[in-house]
Amino acid sequence: MRMTSIFFISYRPRIPMLCLESEGIGGSTCHFIEAFRISGARAFKIVRSQAGPRGRAVASFILLFLSAITAFGDETNSLTKRDLFVGVQDGYAMYRIPGIVVTAKGSVLAYCEARRTGSSDWDDIDILMRRSSDGGVSWSDATKVADVPGPKTKNPVALANSKNVKPDSVTYNNPVCIPDADGSVHMLFCLEYKRCFYQRSDDDGITWSQPREITAVLDQFKPEYEWKALATGPGHGVQLKNGRLVVPVWIALGTEGNGHKPSVNATIYSDDRGQTWKRGDIAMKSDSIAPNASETVVVQLADGRVMLNARSHTPDHRRAISISLDGVTGWSEPHLDSGLLESVCMGSIVRHSLPSGDRPGRILFANPRNLEKVGKSNRRNLTIHLSEDEGQTWRVHKTIEPGNSAYSDLAVLRDGTVLCLYERGGENAPDPKVHDHYAYLTLARFDLQWLKQTPSPQ
Repeated sequence: MRMTSIFFISYRPRIPMLCLESEGIGGSTCHFIEAFRISGARAFKIVRSQAGPRGRAVASFILLFLSAITAFGDETNSLTKRDLFVGVQDGYAMYRIPGIVVTAKGSVLAYCEARRTGSSDWDDIDILMRRSSDGGVSWSDATKVADVPGPKTKNPVALANSKNVKPDSVTYNNPVCIPDADGSVHMLFCLEYKRCFYQRSDDDGITWSQPREITAVLDQFKPEYEWKALATGPGHGVQLKNGRLVVPVWIALGTEGNGHKPSVNATIYSDDRGQTWKRGDIAMKSDSIAPNASETVVVQLADGRVMLNARSHTPDHRRAISISLDGVTGWSEPHLDSGLLESVCMGSIVRHSLPSGDRPGRILFANPRNLEKVGKSNRRNLTIHLSEDEGQTWRVHKTIEPGNSAYSDLAVLRDGTVLCLYERGGENAPDPKVHDHYAYLTLARFDLQWLKQTPSPQ
């Protein structure tokens, strides 16, 4: 007698994917699948299966058929989310400071700070990374990617300015990646907010070179600004059209605000693909319209100029902007962007596309669009903003997380799909007392059609 199976799609709440299930004489079998897009069309992929080779072959044929029939008339205005890092898992109380990049070969690298107790920025912190080779559909397990050999000492600023700091804790902080057009990936990170390191991957983020210290580059700022705490990014840096690597940094005197203030920002750069690094000019000084400029993001404009978009403590509560011809020197006097609210939180920026014919270039920006405090924080309503005039105005914006949400980073896949990795809290947090704002690092996927359809009110 021939075996007959009936296939149906179901959703399992505890598993962030769909199931293609078959019921037949052989019993029940589940093939775990995820939907994704290729050039805007929906497709399906088996991620894990409980069946043997024959069962998988049949299921694959069914999914191929589904992909074909849903490609016709398929609308691409969708937003999907999944949690990549979850607090109180794998030995870490909290995951913060997200970064995400798409490499020249199309792999997606998602990285963050993994904090042992979640007590402060000076916690025992590792830098972890997850990797996807299929556009963010499936992911590797998290691995530790920063490890500096030798003895380590706590930054005196931490002991003087922050509570609950253990002198023997080790703080890795502020990872920043830069995908290179040659296929390599550059990474900078800091140790104890006082040392800076560079490392490189030549296999798409699978392995990394030994970290090489470049703190001496930052020390060159000291005659001008006697910093005691430093940080790169966070988020990602950029490679300019001429091949230059540019990474925003902030440096602080360390006498106020958890040791992170007063502060100014600048860039460091490399013209030889990471072999050597040099300092640029300070961009936003203490007496500017953007006091205590710190966490800064960077994008190259279509005409080749480089724009910094910075967190600051301006009383006007707007993002601070400065522009340079080369991303290094001659920064313009900072001005405030009236279209971007400043909730005193890190933001993220990325170029989606360059101008082409009658089509404008597009730049995306994300941060919490909210100034009203709920409890102790106003970090809510994470919003994606779209500019089609090279950052002069942001006429479209849409909320992706209305509740507790904070730091984020943006990346764009080859087909134009946008990835946003961001900090999220919520009622279902693993430990609400600690994680009301930072329970998860969540990956959102969307496209421009979703962003432009029914955007949030101005």
